[in-house]
Amino acid sequence: MLRIISEQTLEIVAVLCACFIDWQQTFDQVNWTKLMQILKVNGIFWDERSLTGNFYIAQSVKVRLNQWETRSVKTGKAVIQGCCLSPILFKLYSKCLIKEALKGSGDFKIGGQIIHIVKYADDLVLLAKGKKKGATGHD
Repeated sequence: MLRIISEQTLEIVAVLCACFIDWQQTFDQVNWTKLMQILKVNGIFWDERSLTGNFYIAQSVKVRLNQWETRSVKTGKAVIQGCCLSPILFKLYSKCLIKEALKGSGDFKIGGQIIHIVKYADDLVLLAKGKKKGATGHD
């Protein structure tokens, strides 16, 4: 799919911008302040946001080895893997961030259909069409 898109970009002398995202790494990097803003914008009531925030933001970890244990450390980011709410929150979070990232980017069309995202396995590629190059090859 990416090869076809790249070839079509060359045919119309356009600039193709691609951003590769590894979801496995992203799942552990959720910014809770941003997520709370996203929940508010999407109409989630304050009491549900507060409950979710208290559950997730207050998470901390300890490392235990034999009888020794480290002090408790707040994680400050990430969603709790194995929690049934995490995939829902992450999907909403990622959907809003993708929309924000693609805002104002040029549309890339194949067969008259606009393509912004190519998904494969647990990865994602965001696509945007840049400005056409001038006669000199410079923007």
